Amino acid sequence: MSPTNYTMIGLMSGTSGDGLDIAYCSYDLQNQWSYEILDAITIPFPKELGQKLLQSHNLSALELALLDVDFGKWMGEKVKEYCSEKQIKPMAICSHGHTVFHQPAKGLSLQIGNGWALHQSSGQKVINDFRMQDVQLGGQGAPLVPIGDKFLFPTIDFCINLGGIANISMEDEGQRIAFDTCPFNLLLNAQANVLGAEYDKNGSWAKEGDFNQNLFEDLNALPYYLKSDAKSLGREDLENDFMPLLISSGLSEKDILRTLVEHYAFQIAKVIKQFQGNESPAVLITGGGAYNAFFITCLDKQLNAKWNHMEASSELIEFKEALVFGFLGVLRLRNENNCLASVTGAASDSSGGVIFG
Repeated sequence: MSPTNYTMIGLMSGTSGDGLDIAYCSYDLQNQWSYEILDAITIPFPKELGQKLLQSHNLSALELALLDVDFGKWMGEKVKEYCSEKQIKPMAICSHGHTVFHQPAKGLSLQIGNGWALHQSSGQKVINDFRMQDVQLGGQGAPLVPIGDKFLFPTIDFCINLGGIANISMEDEGQRIAFDTCPFNLLLNAQANVLGAEYDKNGSWAKEGDFNQNLFEDLNALPYYLKSDAKSLGREDLENDFMPLLISSGLSEKDILRTLVEHYAFQIAKVIKQFQGNESPAVLITGGGAYNAFFITCLDKQLNAKWNHMEASSELIEFKEALVFGFLGVLRLRNENNCLASVTGAASDSSGGVIFG
């Protein structure tokens, strides 16, 4: 018999590379799953480590192997300090790791943050490498969060996460589907950096910019948006397809921000309209982009104000992915599927994740 109550730590290092999210959560199974975020913090990366992670795709094989171990060790040390300070003993640490390469068509999705190093330096059981089994089953290995949406947020019609990349998950004809809808903060933050800030707070610079129809149409015409099956975006797609359009547009940073936000709102609204099963669908928006008030206004306009924007605490907005990675670990310990073929396009559902300790 599996237990029905679990306390786990979920670790998330997002593509945008700002820090490590640590969420200490409990999960309880009665008739259905319920959860509680007991405590959560974000630990900024030390400057040198942050730079290496951002540039990890350009490192030599040896440098990358060393970073894999160093990053695992660093995460383990931080978790050990955190557990000691809070006087807690989770059942396992569930780590997403930092994505370096995501090329599922070639059978590869690489997240670094070595499991053995993390296990030894934290002194805890560790579960990581959640993507690779699905990729080997012919899937995208992403997104992984939808199984959490399905079981932890069953009353929500659309779960949207606005991180470095935006993704959406929903039920369609009795099964969960999900995919990356468009880029998000990875492109917005790059423009904000040029203007001298880490991000465009509330989308205020985007609001000041002028909308450019040509760039808008060029973005909407990218081949990614024509794919209808399981699909996911990686940093490679942004560099090869999106960035050249932004650079060749010759527009100011604010005009690019404005046009990107309008483009994102258009693409996300298109998906909601395609899959909505009722007049006013319930939509949960999490991730850093949830604070982009100008984007929310644009989305509202695209949906003709016919949607129910579900209230979310700042804790849920910021730590939902870490919460769900803890849940993926729970399912892995129970030997239950935590990766859905209906989402990733794999040959079958699977229970992914490697257990250390």
